[in-house]
Amino acid sequence: MPYRRLPNTDNARIRALKTVIEKNETSYGPVAISFNVQKINIMLRNFESAQTRYKDSLEAQAAANRKFQKLIRNARLYISHFIQVLNFCVIRNEIKKEVKNLYGIDPDNFTVPDLLSNDTLLFWGKNIIKGEQTRLSQGGAPIYNPTIARVNVAFSQFKDAYVAQKTYQNTTTRQLESLSRLREDIDSVLISLWNQIEEAFSGLPPKERLEKCKEYGVVYYLRKEEKEKETAIE
Repeated sequence: MPYRRLPNTDNARIRALKTVIEKNETSYGPVAISFNVQKINIMLRNFESAQTRYKDSLEAQAAANRKFQKLIRNARLYISHFIQVLNFCVIRNEIKKEVKNLYGIDPDNFTVPDLLSNDTLLFWGKNIIKGEQTRLSQGGAPIYNPTIARVNVAFSQFKDAYVAQKTYQNTTTRQLESLSRLREDIDSVLISLWNQIEEAFSGLPPKERLEKCKEYGVVYYLRKEEKEKETAIE
């Protein structure tokens, strides 16, 4: 005997509910099930709206993320390049190595810090800009190619996009949580409706009962051995 399974996609949930409503409205003779059509229609509209909001939010987040990735690469490039130039200035004795402390960099370390994550990029971007501004205020000569002003532009663009991306992510998470709660409500209603449908046709022979339930949107699946049996018969 095939087993019943709830829909596993949002569109399938919507189709299942609409099938029950449409079939119940067009059936002749005794109505198979009893339910509040207005309440179900409101639930459907809310669910479809939540689905649309989630999709729109996800698309907006993805579009913003594509731009964000470019800004990450740009900020990483400028910060990394600035640190390398700073190290070269120290190696050429143009800047005393102790000055590197202003940037939060070990005076004896001439490697570029890890800039792979957004958090490390935020950390070192702030340190480099603050350190260079402090050094310049103490009478130091500006570093060029890149200048700290250009580094600041690239870093600020990245930082603003980072905050915006967090907002997109939070919005998408809220929309998904709302959609998930509605999924639970839809599934609960479908279980109740499908139970009524199966009960309404319980007096029919198994095969006829199965077909009638399917007409009302109840979804059945064959087990592996049942599929093999049907294939063998064919």
